Amino acid sequence: MSPSLSPRSPSALADEVVALVVALPPTRPVRVLLDGVGSRSLSDALVPGLAAAGRAPLQVSAGDFLRPAGERLEWGREDVEAFRTTWLDAAALDREVLSASGVYLPALWDAEADRSARRPVEPVPAGAALLVDGILLLGRGLPAELTVHVALSPAALLRRGVPEWQLPAFADYDSSVRPAEVCDVLVRAEDPLRPAVLVRSCGSRPR
Repeated sequence: MSPSLSPRSPSALADEVVALVVALPPTRPVRVLLDGVGSRSLSDALVPGLAAAGRAPLQVSAGDFLRPAGERLEWGREDVEAFRTTWLDAAALDREVLSASGVYLPALWDAEADRSARRPVEPVPAGAALLVDGILLLGRGLPAELTVHVALSPAALLRRGVPEWQLPAFADYDSSVRPAEVCDVLVRAEDPLRPAVLVRSCGSRPR
């Protein structure tokens, strides 16, 4: 293990990310991108600490901002390039959540039913924490004050239920975007009960 990474318990990791959010100015919402397989579990773990610190946690899943099936699957159900680059409607996620002013849309599209999620916009309190979890999120220019990348090997991805046909997309993402290098918090989670963590500086910029 790299000397710059240090082991944490899952609860210690959550506490550390909460502390990073709380340290940012509460004058506007803090946008947090939680990138990687398993990032929803991390999002859930942040909720109690953020709520206790008075930073209202607002959870959004990028999986609720996928394009309609007719667009996603135009080149087939297992097209690696489409999965990697176009399944997510990143522009809508930015417009309706990350760059929206004073309100946000919790979900845009129900991918399972392949129809609009029919959710109304909701208010965003000052100082709230917008937690956006998903996969392959970095390198799209999405604005955020804090980014967390959960890094997994191909074997670990398979163990977490990722279909084998998707592995080349994750490999391309790792080599072209280098999420482990550009994120603010790197979490190597081969062992989910003992992740290794590296914390860098954070600040508002497109990711």
